[in-house]
Amino acid sequence: MGYGTGMEQSVVDMIRATARRVLQTEGLAVTAMADTLPEDFTPAVQAILQTQGRVILSGIGKSGHIARKISSTFASTGTPSAFVHPAEASHGDLGMIMPGDLAILISNSGETSELRDVVAHVTRFSIPLLAISGRLGSTLMQAADYKLLLPSAPEACSLGMAPTTSTTLTLAMGDALAVAVMERRGFLAEEFHTFHPGGKLGARLSKVSQLMHGPDRLPLVPTTQSMPETLVVMSEKGFGIAGVVEQDRLCGVISDGDLRRNIAHLMERSAGEVATRNPRSIAPDMLASEALAMMSENKITALFVVDDANRPVGILHLHDCLRAGLV
Repeated sequence: MGYGTGMEQSVVDMIRATARRVLQTEGLAVTAMADTLPEDFTPAVQAILQTQGRVILSGIGKSGHIARKISSTFASTGTPSAFVHPAEASHGDLGMIMPGDLAILISNSGETSELRDVVAHVTRFSIPLLAISGRLGSTLMQAADYKLLLPSAPEACSLGMAPTTSTTLTLAMGDALAVAVMERRGFLAEEFHTFHPGGKLGARLSKVSQLMHGPDRLPLVPTTQSMPETLVVMSEKGFGIAGVVEQDRLCGVISDGDLRRNIAHLMERSAGEVATRNPRSIAPDMLASEALAMMSENKITALFVVDDANRPVGILHLHDCLRAGLV
């Protein structure tokens, strides 16, 4: 049958059919929302951009889980944000929502009783309120300054009751808000790395200056250095290459390939005679991922890092990229 579980093919087909139905139902709903964005979407983005404090997210149950994720997305893309649990808000955490903030409250029905104290609080202190709901005439939407109405769409659950399509729509709306705000701010990859220093994503956004070896590790020799002395430097530094400098500027590189090409009279030559001239180099502020791509493209294992005057300031080896998790 090809399936390690030993299930009958008919059962497998039924499971896959369910998965397709769920994904198609939710996909169609998201597409419908993209085609008919709420009128308040653009004013909502502008309001978030003008917010001096934080964007506060709140919701209960499944809406609360979605609110936490949206808040996290805002925070990681340059918009200060926090999640406030509505039940805890009623027991002191309302103090976390301050004038200057903007509140985004989520409730598919728009009648979630746990949100009432939050609504009363933001109304009392004239804190802008953005509501995401599936019912335009609901209490929450009537209280909101910005109304993001979700399209009417069936839940993907076969009972039509479990929040599935509605939570997907809410999450997608939150992503649309966060990305629109991020792009209007001109949020850069360098800033993104500030909030994502760990993991593979953090490694991909690392700069060469963060991974390179500094000046004390550089295998550098002058053009006049004899090759026996140059080989000693290459061996001591352990990078498999030597940089050849003239007036403190990088003018050549000696690699294993250069040694093989000059093997016949190697020990009789100087570093300048053996080196490959005008070598490839990188800048400290280049993304490490770009440096790795350069190494891969040119089939080399190390690159010298130079300043604007072509003076060597560091060296980046393939192994440094591997240790950082770039591959």
